[in-house]
Amino acid sequence: MKQGTPKGLRLHIALFGRRNVGKSSLLNAIAQQQVAIVSDKPGTTTDPVEKSMELPVIGPVVLIDTAGIDDPGDLGALRVDKTNQAVERADIALIVVGAGQWGNYEEDLVTRFSEKQTPTIVVFNQNDVAGPNEEVLDRLSQLKIPWVFTVASNNTGIFELRSALLNAAPADKDETIIGDLVAPGDLVVLVTPIDDQAPKGRLILPQVQTIRDLLDHDAYCLVVKDGQLSNALKDLNAPPKLVVTDSQAFAKVFTVVPPDVPMTSFSILFSRFKGDLATMAAGANAIKDLKPGDKVLIAEACGHHPGEEDIGKVKIPALLNKFVGGHLEFFHAQGRDFPSDLSPYKLVIHCGACMWNKKAMLNRLLECHNQNVPITNYGLTIAFALGILDRAIKPFLAGR
Repeated sequence: MKQGTPKGLRLHIALFGRRNVGKSSLLNAIAQQQVAIVSDKPGTTTDPVEKSMELPVIGPVVLIDTAGIDDPGDLGALRVDKTNQAVERADIALIVVGAGQWGNYEEDLVTRFSEKQTPTIVVFNQNDVAGPNEEVLDRLSQLKIPWVFTVASNNTGIFELRSALLNAAPADKDETIIGDLVAPGDLVVLVTPIDDQAPKGRLILPQVQTIRDLLDHDAYCLVVKDGQLSNALKDLNAPPKLVVTDSQAFAKVFTVVPPDVPMTSFSILFSRFKGDLATMAAGANAIKDLKPGDKVLIAEACGHHPGEEDIGKVKIPALLNKFVGGHLEFFHAQGRDFPSDLSPYKLVIHCGACMWNKKAMLNRLLECHNQNVPITNYGLTIAFALGILDRAIKPFLAGR
């Protein structure tokens, strides 16, 4: 089976607008295939519809069709909530406007994407029926928001829309997981425990992506289990440039790796790659202020069935309870579900978000910042609780 680019590394292009303005037809026209159901009946799209594909020149993308932002009633409110979640992960937003429509709904979307600094394109669909007035176009010009005219039902304007997407796409910054920490020919030792929590027959995504990034930067990597690390280091003719471990093996690996050999974890690598390391390292330091009875939110980017030794449900709570000398009150959030009010929590602890794009994770950091609630991630939490945070983040301070 052909393996595609992981969804978290794809450009997320999301379509927003009222019901029945042609969002689904537009997505199908961009994708050049029938992805979303199209109907004249309002409210056809309920949960967001996603399509991973390659767009010529732009590259790997995820196209996201969303429910109408004007969906009425209790059920409609739930659909709109799902649409609002898609706002958080959009790298490029397409505001689709129906014939002759422009009002508070569209203005609200423009404001939200402006606040999030999300590149935005306004698509005046159904342009064969009625177009926008000059006042709307003047306002978009003042805001420097590009627009295109389309008739999705017959593919009119789709070429122009693809060109606008290309112009709006963020410049390729060659972001790297680990490549800037090594030089060609350097050796990195990767410690990957194989236990009951490890998936059968494969490595987890952060490990796979780290290996690929090292190869892309002409570095060598030696992959070992935690129990093999000591002998592996003894067999080397020279110390490795860096040791990267699964965070759950930090305690064991810390005692084996010589003090002069830099070490960190996959989770900490991803705190930088998917989010902002400085923000999350500062969040880890907030652990010292926790007291028994404080509320802590632990958030997972994707849903999974926790095992008996699950890191988020079991290991981190046990580690922090021991650290504070009493019982903290833990709450859990999975997937896109995240409390709008974070004020009850003294700390948010997040997974590495390997399945998300960076935009989604940065927006989650922004939510915490706006409510003055510190946020950190699993690896940084474990490192702080073990008293090795400074060593775990030192490789990023030293650079090459």
